[in-house]
Amino acid sequence: MSFQLHKFPLLSRSRLLRKLIEECPNGDGASFSLRLDDLPGGAIAFELISKFCYGVKIELNAQNVVSVRCAAEYLHMTDEYGKGNLISQTESFLNELLGNWADSIRALEACEEVMAHAEDLHIVSRCIDSLATKACADPCLFGWPLAGRKSNQSPETTSLWNGISTMTKTKPTSDNWWYEDVTFLSLPLYRRLILAIESRGMRPESIAASVVYYARRYLPLMNRQSSFDDANPGPNILNPSESGQRALLEEIVGLIPNKKGVTSTKFLIRLLRTAMVLHASPSCREILEKRVGSQLDQASLVDLLIPNMGHSETLYDIDCVQRILDHFFLEEQAAAVATPDNIVEEGQLTNESNSMAPMTTVARLIDGFLAEVAPDVNFKLPKFEALASSIPDYARQLDDGLYHAIDMYLKAHPWITDPEREQLCRLMNCQKLSLEASTHAAQNERLPLRVIVQVLFFEQLRLRKSISGWFFVSDNLENSANPSGNVGLKKDGSHHATDGEDDVTHRVSELEKDCSGMKEELRKLVKYKRSWKNFTRRLGFSKSQSCCSKRSKPSNLRAIPPSNVNR
Repeated sequence: MSFQLHKFPLLSRSRLLRKLIEECPNGDGASFSLRLDDLPGGAIAFELISKFCYGVKIELNAQNVVSVRCAAEYLHMTDEYGKGNLISQTESFLNELLGNWADSIRALEACEEVMAHAEDLHIVSRCIDSLATKACADPCLFGWPLAGRKSNQSPETTSLWNGISTMTKTKPTSDNWWYEDVTFLSLPLYRRLILAIESRGMRPESIAASVVYYARRYLPLMNRQSSFDDANPGPNILNPSESGQRALLEEIVGLIPNKKGVTSTKFLIRLLRTAMVLHASPSCREILEKRVGSQLDQASLVDLLIPNMGHSETLYDIDCVQRILDHFFLEEQAAAVATPDNIVEEGQLTNESNSMAPMTTVARLIDGFLAEVAPDVNFKLPKFEALASSIPDYARQLDDGLYHAIDMYLKAHPWITDPEREQLCRLMNCQKLSLEASTHAAQNERLPLRVIVQVLFFEQLRLRKSISGWFFVSDNLENSANPSGNVGLKKDGSHHATDGEDDVTHRVSELEKDCSGMKEELRKLVKYKRSWKNFTRRLGFSKSQSCCSKRSKPSNLRAIPPSNVNR
């Protein structure tokens, strides 16, 4: 842009312009031209400066004061070339501006255009310090404008009293009042602001919440609902470049506080899923996996259903869940080492159950995950066993969830061999099945026969214990009710049969019938698997001779005593 100006107003205010005019070959002529290619702020800033040199009052605001201040410094417009020159005026206005939150935000944004000059004049650091101080203080005490983008008065915020416009009382604010305003900053400036706020002692929960707010604004994949939509963002979404989002995500991961629990597990898994889509660095994904693993007990089953972005054939990323689970147990082991067993503090015994709560929650979560991914035909047996066996036996109060996952896997993989079925069923403890699970397992044709027999056996043992306990309690009640030792009898001298005894007896008889039926089935299987040809060879007969001998000479076969049969 070209400006037609007189030289005397310019050289009277700027040392640089005076030097350039004096050095110009045609400086004494009627007209000449000067080029200011490196002027901060460009033509817009120079237009304001030229008006100032001509004595025209200029209007400074948060958007232009930074560029005008940098341009005045570039042109050396000090008080040496006129009292109240532009440098002193812009500096004074800037100091007043930094007392307001919204204007400080706008001024910091304006530094982007003249970043190098603003850094040299410490304008950026002054804006950041002002914002960090205000973010850590209570805004209600100072009456700062809270919305940098919505500072205009609305009809609801004003009222008339005797014809005088007054401000209505502002609504109480919360700790998140500054989250939205700082999201308009670029990533480098936002990062410096967060570090400054953290150095002033703000709570990690507030910093983490601000980072989450910023990430959801600039990472479109973070706002998608479906898991599989992450892999295919679609052509209708105007997203930044993949490399820019990847760099932004890696910076955001570095800004999240390391304190456990300050960031929700749902957000961390969402961030991990986005990192996989954007092909973030392995170190970034490893950091996210470790952070998710440290608070895995706060995750839900839907969160763990991470779509597979790699070369594996499974629908969900099983390996990622396995790594997250390994990090969880490493954290638990580290916590156990930090508090050795021989040191017993006050209240430690009462909190022992609470310390087992995360482990139990994770056990239920992994069992549910296994049941969810078990129908995948590409889910290999070794991976299923590795993930299921990672949970220690003491972490599962009941094995119902694991039994359900095994049943789903057997149903979706009918081609696995009998030894593999046996190996898979060894993962669960038949003694830790509930009554409903035991009833279902006893009738489950997909389970190996050995497992069904074990389930029936432990169920019978459980009933015997309950019966013995019931009789023990009933005897104590009868003794307490009849101190003399008289027991209620019928006319024929027998005990009164209660409804509870009849139910228990009926249940025991049913179980005994089931066990006898299972034994009969086992005998039939043994007889079926035994070769009849080998049996006749041992007796020294052929197949036809043995049949004839059975018909003609039954007395040659030695009778088995009845006692042996009973045995």
